[in-house]
Amino acid sequence: MSATNARNALNALRATRARRRALTGAFTAGLACVLTGTLAGVLAGCGIAPTDVIDAGEPATGVKSPGQPEAEVQLFFYGPSGLRSATRRAKTPADPEQALEILLKGPNHAERMRGLSSVLSKFPGPLTAATRTGSVEITLPINAKGLDSASLNQLVCTAANAQVPGNRPPEEVTVTLVGDSARIGPMVCGGNNAFPVVEPSPTRTAPPAPTRTATGGTDAGPTDVEPGPTG
Repeated sequence: MSATNARNALNALRATRARRRALTGAFTAGLACVLTGTLAGVLAGCGIAPTDVIDAGEPATGVKSPGQPEAEVQLFFYGPSGLRSATRRAKTPADPEQALEILLKGPNHAERMRGLSSVLSKFPGPLTAATRTGSVEITLPINAKGLDSASLNQLVCTAANAQVPGNRPPEEVTVTLVGDSARIGPMVCGGNNAFPVVEPSPTRTAPPAPTRTATGGTDAGPTDVEPGPTG
């Protein structure tokens, strides 16, 4: 074999090997694409999106420790059928003043989607709430007598369902509203409405019943009449 033929044979062998490497690389890449697409389809079918399109958002906060109950705050808004409660998660239990502060900001987006709204007007100043065992006193920056019954319902029920000393049921917590020398209450939240506390009226004792004597008459008890002189 001449030198020229030997070089031609060597070049042909090298070209054949190059084509094999190219085909092998293309097959491997195609197989990887197929497998990747299949895996993505399986993940998507299981409700798992591919990692390169995940919007992680903000990290989770407020994770409670095992055995620790979740804190909640009960707010009261109006819906199509009257006063309704809305529960929101909180980092710590809210006292009446904190709950009222949240209430005055109005319903959030999810609550508005439920048809909830607030009838409370914007106050010219902050509300404060002082608590004692089983009772709350709300101080308003306006005359308390200027509140309508719908506004009273929202304020009283939200305050009564907050964290009040004594751990009494909300329906047993009394709420009083004061403002500009006016005073309303005490009131309680019964169901989904606020009612004034009704003090029991004092009971009157009945006079003792007359007793029957041996002669057949009745003894009405001693009298103040003195016997007259005898002749």
